[in-house]
Amino acid sequence: MDNHGYFRVCAASPTVHLADPEKNIDTIAGAMRAAADNGAEVLVLPELAVTGYTCADLYMQHILLESADRALGLLAAASAEIPDTLVAVGAPVKYGTALYNCAVMLQGGHILGVVPKSYLPNYSEFYEKRWFASGSRIRDARVTVGGTVVPFGPDLLFRKGDVLIGVEICEDLWSPLPPSTLQALAGANVILNLSATDEVTGKHDYLLSLIGNQSARLHAAYVYASAGTGESSTDLVYAGNAIICENGVLLRQSKRFAGTELMETADTDLEMLAHDRMASGTFSDTAAAVPLPDYRIIDCPSAAPAAGRKLLRRINPDPFVPAADSDRAARCEEIISIQTAGLTRRLQATGCRHLVVGVSGGLDSTLALLIAARAFSNLGLDAKGIIGVTMPGFGTTARTRTNATDLIGELGATLLEINISKAVRQHFEDIGHDENIHDVTYENSQARERTQILMDLANKYNGMVLGTGDLSELALGWCTYNGDQMSMYGVNAGVPKTLVRWLVRQFADTTPDERRRDTLLDIIDTPVSPELIPADAQGRIVQKTEDLVGPYRLHDFFLYHLLRHGFAPSKLYRMALAAFDGIYTPEVILHWLKTFCRRFFRQQFKRSCMPDGPKVGSVSLSPRGDWRMPSDASPDSWLRDLPE
Repeated sequence: MDNHGYFRVCAASPTVHLADPEKNIDTIAGAMRAAADNGAEVLVLPELAVTGYTCADLYMQHILLESADRALGLLAAASAEIPDTLVAVGAPVKYGTALYNCAVMLQGGHILGVVPKSYLPNYSEFYEKRWFASGSRIRDARVTVGGTVVPFGPDLLFRKGDVLIGVEICEDLWSPLPPSTLQALAGANVILNLSATDEVTGKHDYLLSLIGNQSARLHAAYVYASAGTGESSTDLVYAGNAIICENGVLLRQSKRFAGTELMETADTDLEMLAHDRMASGTFSDTAAAVPLPDYRIIDCPSAAPAAGRKLLRRINPDPFVPAADSDRAARCEEIISIQTAGLTRRLQATGCRHLVVGVSGGLDSTLALLIAARAFSNLGLDAKGIIGVTMPGFGTTARTRTNATDLIGELGATLLEINISKAVRQHFEDIGHDENIHDVTYENSQARERTQILMDLANKYNGMVLGTGDLSELALGWCTYNGDQMSMYGVNAGVPKTLVRWLVRQFADTTPDERRRDTLLDIIDTPVSPELIPADAQGRIVQKTEDLVGPYRLHDFFLYHLLRHGFAPSKLYRMALAAFDGIYTPEVILHWLKTFCRRFFRQQFKRSCMPDGPKVGSVSLSPRGDWRMPSDASPDSWLRDLPE
């Protein structure tokens, strides 16, 4: 495991020569070398890979068992060539008067231990109890394998540095209480599964959900390798599988029915898993409540991976936004429904029949207005009760003004236009500010004037001010304290900027109104701006938010991983380099990461008194729920974690 918690794992399904362990030595040793060449710290091979899974009654032949035992000794010797890789290979092993289906663990020229299968399938197409015994009750035992006496039993865990590895075999995972559950509660954060799963219609989808759900419940990495090419097709087909999951996320999956040897390698993030276990009180409570076996810990050789090696995992540059179109549309509809349900409930609880919304023609206020319209529709209220207020000022452009007024009309809401220029100039005169000085006083005076208008209108109409600010703005403090920071319900408070665009796009894609669709698409294409600085001579927006605070795509990336996983800035930087390779230079990423750290800490005071608003995803900044932080905390420790 490297200094950022990445641990490289590999699952492989080499071609098997059925009932010929001597030939299988070559293919297995080849897979071992290939995994080591890829920098794998652990390799898992299929169930009974040394002999092949489908040997049937040949398992009762001494010649096969003796050949398998010799092969294990030779494979152990071969592991000396790849001293940093722990190998789990399946083989039949005799213990006492019974035969066991086992995972044999090899590293550095030695057999380190043997884990027998606990639960044997003996139904439908499986008849394992005909040949093998269950190892579930074996404890504190030793067995002779490959000429070496080694620990034997399901009570074994394998430790490589700070990584604790559990092992189970095929049906073990399908049981009501998989061994991996107890292993994880005892501290195992990587689970290996040696399997031989046949292909039956619909089974593969269930297998993927089973592996994914187990990795999620255990907050663990799950590495699965299943038998494939070379197994008997007398009654069944084995397509081969190499699957790597982490915390419910599929990192790697081989192509089935490829007819060739399969191998998948990925870097699992054990630091992230440790954070989730720590953050989940349920996990530690369960570990304390459930009786656990007295596991024997087998220490394995461990070497630090090469510094700065390329990550073998995809880092999603947009963690808040699903990549697939179908997933994204479904997710957007779900979020819109959550926002709408939150606002609907607040309207019911307060008895309000009017909402006051400041509509600028930008994305955030557009989304808030659309949610308001849907909530009113759900309650059977007249859309005229939505007071859409445009408040042009010194920086308002014709484009945003037109889009705002058009959208209010297209939704059937009530339009009010109140120019704030005269009132703000009076305020400048009152406080002695020069209008030609375009500083923070110039900008915030406009924002607070708009908020005052909205609040007073809410009093007039006996309604509520609907907040429009989003999660990203809250994270950066990109809002005016007691200005646009304040409302009576912040419907966008849980939605990051990178997602707002897609939510508005979802409304555009699903509306039957062509005029409304055109308006929404133009809003989507408009640069993000508070429009507090006068436009240029051609009437175009001069003040672009991302020029001032940085790309929201980067900030949302930092925000997600800082809050969701507690990652240090140095790790965020490394991840961002991989995620945004070819998009942003390292210098740009580092600059805006430092900006993010400074702003996130120094703007907490604005979040400490933020209005109510619905949580829509796994990241929230509500001071009443997910995020409680002192407003006077220093960012210096976080900044020192980054290069100069």
